[in-house]
Amino acid sequence: MKLIGRLAAAAVVLFVLLQFVRPSIPSQPAIAEVNAPPEIRHILETHCYACHSDQPQLSWFDQIVPGYWLVRHDVLTAREHVNFSTLGAQPAAIQKATLYTAVNMVQLGAMPLPQFLALHPGARMKPEELDTLKAYLAPWSSPPGVADPHATETESPPPIALAAVHPEPGGQPFDPSFEDWGFMSATDRGDNYSLRLVLGNGVAHKAAASGSLKPWDDGARIAKIAWQQRIGADGLVHPGPFIQVELMDKDSDVYKSTDGWGWGRWRGMDLKPYGTDAGYIKECTGCHQPVRGNDYVYTLPITIPKQNLREDVVNQHAARMPQGMPTAWPLGWNVITLYTDRQAHAISVLFGNPEAIAATHPRNAAPAPTNYPAGSVLALVTWVERDDPHWFGARIPDAPQSVEFVQVQAAGQPAGYRRFSGNPGAEVPSPSNAAQRTQLLLGLPPAALP
Repeated sequence: MKLIGRLAAAAVVLFVLLQFVRPSIPSQPAIAEVNAPPEIRHILETHCYACHSDQPQLSWFDQIVPGYWLVRHDVLTAREHVNFSTLGAQPAAIQKATLYTAVNMVQLGAMPLPQFLALHPGARMKPEELDTLKAYLAPWSSPPGVADPHATETESPPPIALAAVHPEPGGQPFDPSFEDWGFMSATDRGDNYSLRLVLGNGVAHKAAASGSLKPWDDGARIAKIAWQQRIGADGLVHPGPFIQVELMDKDSDVYKSTDGWGWGRWRGMDLKPYGTDAGYIKECTGCHQPVRGNDYVYTLPITIPKQNLREDVVNQHAARMPQGMPTAWPLGWNVITLYTDRQAHAISVLFGNPEAIAATHPRNAAPAPTNYPAGSVLALVTWVERDDPHWFGARIPDAPQSVEFVQVQAAGQPAGYRRFSGNPGAEVPSPSNAAQRTQLLLGLPPAALP
């Protein structure tokens, strides 16, 4: 009993001594707070500033070592990602993008951290407060017009040598074959006014078709290509300047320390690596943390898998193509371009058979896109849009609205136009606007690629 008493006394003494081992948490007045209305800032102060500001707000029990050490680590780490005390010094577009990220982190349950909420239940944001933030951000409330600083005009030098593109700092290599990967989905982003095309290599498509997405099969590679939105003379929103391509490479052994994925981003038509040092990877893994239940992948592949999966894992609605088409799965062809119709809340992707792709590929000495060679077939698939369940401010394809085909018999001369609509759907006989729609498909310029 005496030994137990001595050990208990020693433990108390050690506990008291540890209270003096407390490195400080730097604190200072706000330099430039986020530029937002008072009601928005109040919500952020209530639920975010405790960690994401230069004015830490610690409860009395947060002051007790060793818990204090964990709290200090969380606060310093949180500031590295977002610091609302200094965010106001950034351009308005970056401030708003940060708020979009914050909203998505909250609605996906990633913020506040679950362990933080367990001891600080008051940090949980109320649904009406989240709605207030969403109403303030108001995606699609204005037409595209703010150019991304990394976007590159389509009138650019000849394509660069993809094999010579530098890897990301830390060794993540660039994959020159990404332009030829197959279609997986498309996204209309109202938060930053970009259009995004998601492609996957053969392993990724097999994984999606089989339902092997939790986790994805090793060897799967995903590319997300982004363009700045641009309103055309036709009133449609087309891809404008090229912004970037992001690559994810699944290898659970090689990338064990980064959630099983290799991450990379290359910006501008010269495909400059995004990172300045190996620390860029924290931004990638941090952003994808909310969808760890989907193996860190935001995209819902358009497919009907061979096993039952939840609707927030794959996009089966968009995969239900009309029946009786010349090809049962036009989504298997490569993509030429895409656009959205704001008034109809629809997104369209133009696919081409090999002959059409050869005429529009940026690495071929190709004729103009209105001069497709004989044998070319174009397929324009149009979906009704729906909100992306993984990202507030984004819309993705939902139910197919129509699939239109144009076949070229001789250069520049279409042999016929066919339209299919509905689900299961059928061919629409002799559409009255066939000639107009034919010219639209033939006249769509390919989206700019490096």
